[in-house]
Amino acid sequence: MNARDKKFMTGGILIALIIAILAPFLASENPDGLESTAEKVMPNPETEPVVESPMPDYTIPVLGESKVGSSIAMFLGTVIVLGLAYGVGVILRIRETEPDEGK
Repeated sequence: MNARDKKFMTGGILIALIIAILAPFLASENPDGLESTAEKVMPNPETEPVVESPMPDYTIPVLGESKVGSSIAMFLGTVIVLGLAYGVGVILRIRETEPDEGK
């Protein structure tokens, strides 16, 4: 990866983290289109999840439902997703560089 690509990736990551931190303060208090439509179509859109989310509805249960807690949850979620994407990239790069055995 050259220096220009590194700067581009760093800028993208910084923008994603800034959006994650500011989104709870800028978001509307009214439900979004998907949630509003689900409430109109389904009588009870809330169902039991198969697996409990560690950060349900962009909140950290210890911090309660606050905008600061939502910012922290979104920041952590963004970092976790970026880390998973980086890990998958490293695994795929290792597989590409391994010599073919048995050929």
